[in-house]
Amino acid sequence: MLLKLSELVLRDLERLAWIEALDTGKPITTARNDIKVLARYFEYYGGAADKVLGDVIPFEPGYSVKVVREPHGVTAHIIPWNYPVQMLGRSIAPALAMGNACVVKPAEDASLSSLEVAVLALEAGFPAGALNVVTGWGAQAGAALSAHPGVNYISFTGSPRVGALVQQAAALNSVPVCLELGGKSPQLVFADADLDRAATTVVKAITQNTGQTCSAGSRVLVERSIFDSFMRKVAAGFEQLRIGVPEEDADLGPVINARQRQTVERYVAQAEQDGIALLGRAPLRDELRKQGHFVAPAVFGPVPADHPLAQEEVFGPVLAALVFDTEDEAVALANNTPYGLAAGIWTRDGDRFARLANRLVTGQCFINCYGAGGGVELPFGGTKRSGHGREKGLLALDEMSTTKTIVHFHG
Repeated sequence: MLLKLSELVLRDLERLAWIEALDTGKPITTARNDIKVLARYFEYYGGAADKVLGDVIPFEPGYSVKVVREPHGVTAHIIPWNYPVQMLGRSIAPALAMGNACVVKPAEDASLSSLEVAVLALEAGFPAGALNVVTGWGAQAGAALSAHPGVNYISFTGSPRVGALVQQAAALNSVPVCLELGGKSPQLVFADADLDRAATTVVKAITQNTGQTCSAGSRVLVERSIFDSFMRKVAAGFEQLRIGVPEEDADLGPVINARQRQTVERYVAQAEQDGIALLGRAPLRDELRKQGHFVAPAVFGPVPADHPLAQEEVFGPVLAALVFDTEDEAVALANNTPYGLAAGIWTRDGDRFARLANRLVTGQCFINCYGAGGGVELPFGGTKRSGHGREKGLLALDEMSTTKTIVHFHG
């Protein structure tokens, strides 16, 4: 059924992509890619569903012991508005593959694609009740789902504040929770790196999806000897960005709502007020300012390590550039936030990137690349205030199931 659902998603790719684009403001090419990734989730976990193995444990003479995997039962999935359809697939595909019944609470700002996928699931042959979508406000529908005694497992992606509330509600029923709560992900750029490639990736990593990505590369840490020259490359990349409505298929669209635009603008205004240099900004047409929640991507630096722009998740296309002199300083700066979701290292020195990859406190580490979460196959999740638990890859099948140990005495 998961494989069939993947086929149906691809069959309806164009229709689903436009629904996602108009619901979120994404460029249509970005929305199309999100639908393709959704199909890939269903394909990947459909292919894995009949390949989950148990274990046999050597024990005392006369005993046979095996460990089997079983579904939790009912799993709740509270998904965000930044990648609605991708997050839906990421969360429910492994849960369905392991035999759970899913209840999904999509974000109130972007619910349409979840409802469309639920209709396709019925067409794919899923029985009624296997996949349920409950729309509503987080404080009502989300809270009710988090505290419901009939829920056996909760997957939540969103802010640390709401994640704490979900975890507190779940604790009253002793329900396990997987939390993905955002980040302030650094990219460390050393003088020996491929600087042109690094600059291109740094720009994309913070402006993709208008910066509304939990694992966005929102900080760039640059070795002092190349700081000025490298940041000129990054600034030039910002100034070439195109902003527009979905049908213009620009590099980025608006942020999700007025509140998010105000949040982004507040961080930009504070940086300017505090005298931090604006190194580059994308052009924004006047008509876009008037007709939607558009913001101009901007890069500031050098940013003090304790400044809010270097510590807090903006969740918009604003890049903080910091400077370092030594490896130890770079590591200290990289780890010096409450978050630990993703990181990037740019250097040609193999010994260096091996050392640094082990020292960075992060759930994912990219070397001479940056995937902002990476592919469906790559386990994803955070440390510290970025949350706990793992999604994606085969580890998600473990998250979406529990074990039973069966001990048989046969003499």
